[in-house]
Amino acid sequence: MKKILIWLLVIVFTASLAVSWMGCKQKEEAVADSITIHWAQWAPADNLQALSDGFTEETGIDVIVEQTPWETFVQKYNVEMIAGSDAWDIIVADSQDVGNMAINGHFVELTDFVKEKGILDAFLPSAMYYYAEYPKGFERYWGVPVEGDALGWAYRKDLFEDPDNMAAFEAEYGYALDVPESWDMLKDIAEFFYDPDNEFYGVAVYGDNGYDSLAMFAEQTIRAYGGDLGNFETFEVDGYLNNEGAIAGVDYYRDLYQFVPPGFGDAFFVATNDAFISGIVPMATNYFAFLPALANPETNPFADVTGYFTCPPQVGVDGVERQSVALGGQAASVVSYISDEKKNAAFKWLEWFAEEETQAEWATMPGSFTCHEAVLNSDEFLSAAPYNPNMKESFTLFQDWWAVPQYDEMLRTFSEILGAYIISGEGTAEGALQEVTDIWTGIFEEDGYYDPDFDPNDF
Repeated sequence: MKKILIWLLVIVFTASLAVSWMGCKQKEEAVADSITIHWAQWAPADNLQALSDGFTEETGIDVIVEQTPWETFVQKYNVEMIAGSDAWDIIVADSQDVGNMAINGHFVELTDFVKEKGILDAFLPSAMYYYAEYPKGFERYWGVPVEGDALGWAYRKDLFEDPDNMAAFEAEYGYALDVPESWDMLKDIAEFFYDPDNEFYGVAVYGDNGYDSLAMFAEQTIRAYGGDLGNFETFEVDGYLNNEGAIAGVDYYRDLYQFVPPGFGDAFFVATNDAFISGIVPMATNYFAFLPALANPETNPFADVTGYFTCPPQVGVDGVERQSVALGGQAASVVSYISDEKKNAAFKWLEWFAEEETQAEWATMPGSFTCHEAVLNSDEFLSAAPYNPNMKESFTLFQDWWAVPQYDEMLRTFSEILGAYIISGEGTAEGALQEVTDIWTGIFEEDGYYDPDFDPNDF
């Protein structure tokens, strides 16, 4: 009898464990039947919707990619996050916003996830650092890179290779007309082609669109000539943003801006592409994600004679050569205000999106640039579009804006103050940079960044 009782107890205990385990497993694996991803309105978002149809076929989980125009995209999701909204399950947010989203609890931390799923090892370290890590240098991650992007260049090969142009350029500047090998050379080329009397201009670069267009272009020339935005780990600004290299970089931007077409004060990606397609400039800058329009004969009459190049190096005021490219692009992050079932579905999508097979397909879509290292280095990627080798090179060179929560205020003050000089010629580069340096230093001082016991990782 005693043995029978013992066996009954064992059976009951085992059964209860099984039921308990099954209950936990069901809770653990409970997933929503749909997720909504929020991103800006552009071709890569359309690509992401088409790509995610494959995820739906595999899992039965519907994916909706909701798009908002770039002009209001960042503002819109910030307003929703402040309100604790669950309108979206994943946001493909701007890279400089990662600190704001992390510190204020809007995004789920993904450090363990990206390590366990092999994402941290598979994706480029530079991409993980700029798109997903905050604070910088602390190896905490809040997203999975979706769109790798950087500023690049398109140029008219027919104009650069024209014998008359080549002879005239060499006679005037003392060296051969070719793809720019420095920022100084790029400016010489812009000056050479500048012919406003015949409605032809030297270059198409960004103006100030009210957000980050001028700042993104300026950070490249500031760094190329020997300055910087500051130290991202110590938050020092003085000595970086106001040094001789930074001054030279801003003066360069001002000088180059003299060769743009009329009405470029607020020019951004649409304006630079349009100027190139209209045949009024020999070269134009843009994010690589917008260059498919220039490679397409249906949208660019000069597509067959369009070449591409990476932002060039430059010997700075200190005699050191540097090469810096402004980063664009975004990472996908999970919103913290959604249900566990929605989070489980979002994690499934992130894991699926990060797989090499999915990334290989993503990389074939025009304007969609993978950050997956193996795919990025593949022959298939490098031959898929004429500008892809330049995008790959840019991944080793790109640098981002500040990712601190105060980035937006810092961005606005920089654009307003530097823009007055670069676009309108008000004041001097030295004066503008010193003003911004003082404001930024004041922001960090007021928020305690220079306190001896301040720990950026303590949130």
